[in-house]
Amino acid sequence: MQNLTYLNGYQAEIQQQVQTLLSQGKLGEFLLKRHPEIHSVRTDKALYEYTIAIKNQYLRKSQPLSKVIFDDKISLSHQALGLHSYVARKQGAKIKAKNEIRISSRLKKVPEGLLRMVVVHELAHLKEKDHSKAFYQLCNHMDGDYHQLEFELRLLLTLIDAKKNPYSE
Repeated sequence: MQNLTYLNGYQAEIQQQVQTLLSQGKLGEFLLKRHPEIHSVRTDKALYEYTIAIKNQYLRKSQPLSKVIFDDKISLSHQALGLHSYVARKQGAKIKAKNEIRISSRLKKVPEGLLRMVVVHELAHLKEKDHSKAFYQLCNHMDGDYHQLEFELRLLLTLIDAKKNPYSE
């Protein structure tokens, strides 16, 4: 029986369905049907452009982003897929603040929808710092499938833990 760490908050029936699909070797097939291809965003520059395009569409008036990168130090095992940081640095008498987004480099080879979900999540932190109702409403505004994509990313993480990643080479 596989530990469903990423699905702890879901109903027992859903966890049982996932457990059944996993034990039958069909969970990867399910994801591949929903998302047959991985995205083409491979470089930090491409990730920055991808993120800025979403930001400009939905959060044009929010604070600017100074950096968006794939980060090798972000581990999927700690359930952190991305980090939004507000970095304040003192330069002389002035304090300069910058917003940065770091996405786990392990998300370089996932379907576009799952990458988009993580980017949307991190962008939402520009306006809403906590995971509040307003935060999730903003995520849904930027991507109407946000909750479904989050669930599917959790399924993928479950498969990765089971060493059955359908998107690995």
